[in-house]
Amino acid sequence: MVRRPSWAGWHRRDLGTPADRATFTTLHTASQAAPHLRAGLTRDGAVRSVRHLRTLLGTDAVALVDTATTLAWDGSGGHHAPAASGHAQPVLRDGRTLVLGPAEIACDDAACPLRAAVIVPVTSEGQVVGALAAYVPDVGASLVRAAVEVARWVSAQIELAELEASRTRAVEAELRALRAQISPHFVHNSLAAIASFVRTDPERARELLLEFADFTRYAFRRGGEFTTLADEMRNIERYLELEKARFGSRLRVQVLVAPEVLPVVVPFLCVQPLVENAVRHGLEGRSGVGKVSLGAMDDGARAHIWVEDDGAGCDPEVIRRALAGDPAGDSIGLGNVDARLRQVFGDDCGLVVETAPGAGTKVSFRVPKYAPGVRPD
Repeated sequence: MVRRPSWAGWHRRDLGTPADRATFTTLHTASQAAPHLRAGLTRDGAVRSVRHLRTLLGTDAVALVDTATTLAWDGSGGHHAPAASGHAQPVLRDGRTLVLGPAEIACDDAACPLRAAVIVPVTSEGQVVGALAAYVPDVGASLVRAAVEVARWVSAQIELAELEASRTRAVEAELRALRAQISPHFVHNSLAAIASFVRTDPERARELLLEFADFTRYAFRRGGEFTTLADEMRNIERYLELEKARFGSRLRVQVLVAPEVLPVVVPFLCVQPLVENAVRHGLEGRSGVGKVSLGAMDDGARAHIWVEDDGAGCDPEVIRRALAGDPAGDSIGLGNVDARLRQVFGDDCGLVVETAPGAGTKVSFRVPKYAPGVRPD
């Protein structure tokens, strides 16, 4: 007879040596504080994290201050909270750890245990942005060392928050740049195509105008770093409907998308610019029919996405410059899309471009079906 392990019994066992248990407790407490500090040194984050910081230090009270005010206080002696910002001013000015004694801390309440404090700077990118203050009856060397380490850990979380904010600003700037690249080409041509139907086929003009409105609503939406492949493909259908109105029978489109990859999350506007390139380079400058193919297929743990045209092709050196971000390049958003794919999923998920003069162009990439932290907005 095989007996199943008793998980309840396992939880009752200790976690090893006292040092092991202390390490586990410290890491667990830090993990509870970290999410609240990842938005930066804000009042809400300070209020939610300060009790965990006090647990880490084991002190009677802990305060978090920024350069202007006391953000949060936890522990006894709450009447000292308004003064914490004043206590921290020398630290905020020179960035040095400060130990205060009864002359600076003691109050008229004989029952108040707070008689001393150690105050440590909290920094971000080399600048003092706040301070951590630990209040106790008496300051020892071990508390100073512990407060310095906890403040360094808080500083690391604040810096990570700033890095995330910088990354978000960079992505938003890239999307604005991409939208600026798309709009001059697409808006003029679409409106011209719609205008051509106003007298001859008003109903068709109305349908195209609605497609144009839906396309621009999606393309110029506020925020949103990621979307699903299904939403991206729906918007590409709108784009192609407008281009077919412009080129008529000269544009042939083939779409092959496996249903199982439609929920895959991709960077916003990562496929449409490739399709726009294919239409431009596949049809413009030629009098005959041009074919554009696009598809997305299951590829194990990844989705394989491609766009291909049978146009004039291109010198590979021109493509290399476009991928490097050369603003003089003729490919709409190619470097932008490549950079965002690599930033989110890694270098092996960047664009692969196959082209040569007279041989058409195929652009493809692979993205994981699931990536931690990547979800549609």
